[in-house]
Amino acid sequence: MKRVLLAAGLMAASLSASAVVPGGDSCGWGNMLFKGQSGLPIHVVASITNGTSGNATFGMTSGTNGCSANGTLTYGGKSMINMSSIMDEFSEDVARGHGDALTTVAVALKIEAQDRSAFDAAMHQNFAVIFPSENVTAEEAMASVLKVMKADSRLSKYAA
Repeated sequence: MKRVLLAAGLMAASLSASAVVPGGDSCGWGNMLFKGQSGLPIHVVASITNGTSGNATFGMTSGTNGCSANGTLTYGGKSMINMSSIMDEFSEDVARGHGDALTTVAVALKIEAQDRSAFDAAMHQNFAVIFPSENVTAEEAMASVLKVMKADSRLSKYAA
C-alpha cells in the first residue's frame, strides 16, 4: 500500500512540472481515452495509463499512438534548487569562499567532488555578480550562480 501511495504522490508531483510532454501532448492511450477532459485527476489517470502499459514509449519509437520524438523538450517550471531557506548562510559562505551552504548548493547542482573547490572559488570571486544588492531573491541568486558557472570552462558542464 505504501508503494502505491508513494507512486501516486510521485506521479502527482511530476505533473506539477511544466515540461513539454515526451512524445507530444497527445501521446499515448491515456490521452486518447480521456481526450477533451481536463483537471488533475484526469491527467494523473492518463499518465498512469501511459506509464503502466508502456504505450507512450512504444508510440514514440514506432511513430504511433499520436506520439512523436521530433520536438525539443523544454522546461518552464521553477528551478528544483530552492535556496530561499539558506540564503543568509549561502551569501556568507560565498563571501568567505567556503562553508556548508556553499557545499549544499554544489551537491544539489551535482558538482563532482574534484570540482567543488573550483565552484567555491568561482562563487567567491563573483560575489558582487551573485549578490549585487541586499535585496537579491533566491531565484535571482540562483540564476546568477548558473550564469557564473556557464562562463567558467570547468563548471559550465554542470550548468547546462
